[in-house]
Amino acid sequence: MNPADAIGECTVPEKILIAAFDLESRGETPFTAEALIVCSWKNYPKTFGLKGFWEQHPDSNKVLASIMGEKGLAKKGWLQKVGQKLYILTDDGKEVVQRLRQGEPVTLSRPAKSIKPGGFPMELEQFVQAIFDSVSFAKFQEQRRAEIAFTDACRFWGLVDGMSAEAIDTRMMEFADTLKLVKSEIKPTTTLSSGRSLDLDELDFILKVHEFLLDRFGRNLAMLRHKSQRSEPVNKPAAP
Repeated sequence: MNPADAIGECTVPEKILIAAFDLESRGETPFTAEALIVCSWKNYPKTFGLKGFWEQHPDSNKVLASIMGEKGLAKKGWLQKVGQKLYILTDDGKEVVQRLRQGEPVTLSRPAKSIKPGGFPMELEQFVQAIFDSVSFAKFQEQRRAEIAFTDACRFWGLVDGMSAEAIDTRMMEFADTLKLVKSEIKPTTTLSSGRSLDLDELDFILKVHEFLLDRFGRNLAMLRHKSQRSEPVNKPAAP
């Protein structure tokens, strides 16, 4: 088989792995989950584009779902998590990419050390733990909802100063997508490293906090997006 044809017939996870290789080839190591999402989309827009808008926006859930979980790239040992939403390509991952480019068959590699056998994905655990540790979650749980400020809500969602309007929208979509991934990974006996149990009731409570913040601060979010759009540089056509 022609190597170019082999790349075209790659599975979704394999295409993500190739994007990770491309990032590291450009010196981006470790790389962020966001960088991997964008690179995968630019390499294969029809595969990773948002339904109905595949030329304009990536579908972050397609990439995140392939990174995390029991069948994810981290579980296979092809990617390794080295920080908060930071990854590197393992030696096994690099070998897989070389085989893909040569049209050779690919087999599963050893399980990643970042996930205990049968355990909860570390990326999702860190996501959930950050929510449990947030000011918004604590105040909501303590019936102090009136004391929750918009800055607390921004920290809950992971929004930071200086984000563009597009980055804000992407982050909010990623937050919702990751909650869906958490739901798909929850088992009856799911226990986090902190010892705290995680079940569907806990997830429902997190969703209630999320929905409350969206309802209360929806206008603030819209104003933040508008402010970000106004501050973004406008590319004016050059004078003749």
